[in-house]
Parts: sequence; structure tokens; C-alpha cells
Amino acid sequence: MHDVFIHPTAMIDEGAKIGAKCTIWHFSHIMSGASLGDSCNIGQNVMVAPRVIIGNNVKIQNNVSVYEGVVCEDDVFLGPSCVFTNVRNPRSAISRRGKYERTIVRKGVTIGANATIVCGVEIGKYAFIGAGAVVTRNVADYALVVGVPGRQIGWMSRHGYRLKFDDDGNAVCPESGIRYVKRGNMVLEYE
Repeated sequence: MHDVFIHPTAMIDEGAKIGAKCTIWHFSHIMSGASLGDSCNIGQNVMVAPRVIIGNNVKIQNNVSVYEGVVCEDDVFLGPSCVFTNVRNPRSAISRRGKYERTIVRKGVTIGANATIVCGVEIGKYAFIGAGAVVTRNVADYALVVGVPGRQIGWMSRHGYRLKFDDDGNAVCPESGIRYVKRGNMVLEYE
């Protein structure tokens, strides 16, 4: 492994794929068949299950379990103690292994601390899920979602600033200067 730091208390199962320049901290467990891209930072007490795909430059904060069925694209931020599920109707006495629902977290998404992502949803690129939100349905690109159940209350730039649209549906990120246009329930970046 190229320039990888793995804390001595972390467990990396045989068959797990760890990209270059990853950092894996205390008591974390990367299971066989899991795949981490390059430059990922895995916090303390994180579990990444088999067949989970984690892209490049993903930051997973402390106490997160990423269950089978989850795919995180590049540049995703998973806040402390956020939660994923992979079965909508779990029962202890009924095995539903192999019936895990897929959850897709697109490029650049932020999921806040203690948020819950119910399985079977897609979170669009650069969406921002507020701390403690419960996401039960798909989320649009650049959407800002908060609350229980999660509801969209606005739009975010790729740099993490709330967008303020004028009457023509145009907005500018105050940090990057990138321009955005809103058309109905869709936001696009100007190229």
C-alpha cells in the first residue's frame, strides 16, 4: 500500500482494497471486499462492510458504520455518527441477507452529524444533509435537506454555501464565484 497510514488498533481484512494515501484511525474495521479509493480519511470506530464502494478523497468521521449496499462517490463527507441502513423492514428472526437495498451518495455530498440515511435512496451531487436529518427519499443535486423526516429547504453550492437565487433563478457562490441557475426543482452550474 502506497503512503497508507493504518493505526495499530484498526482491522483491515484480507481482500479489502485500500487506495494510496489513505489514513485509517483507531478501532476501525475495513471488511473483506470493501473498496476505498485514494486519499480517504477514516475516523475512529468506523466500520466499512463488504462490497461497499468508497470513492477518492472521502472523509468518514468517527463512529460511522457504512453497511453493504452503500456507494459513496468522490469527495463525500460523512459526519460523526451518521447512520446508514440497508434493509427497510429488518426483523431479528428473519434473515434478509442478500436483499440489501442500494444507497448512492453522489460526488461532493455532505452528510451531517447524526443524520440517518434510510436505504434505497440516491443523494444527488453536492447535496447537503443537515445534522440529525432523516433522509427517506431521493435528494436532488445541490439540495439542502434538514429535519425529521428530511425535507428540502434550499440549495447549496459545491463549496457548501447556501445559494440565494434572484428572480431570474440565478445565484453566485460567495466563496468560489461559481454561478448557478435554478430551473424548477433542479439546479445547474454555469460552465
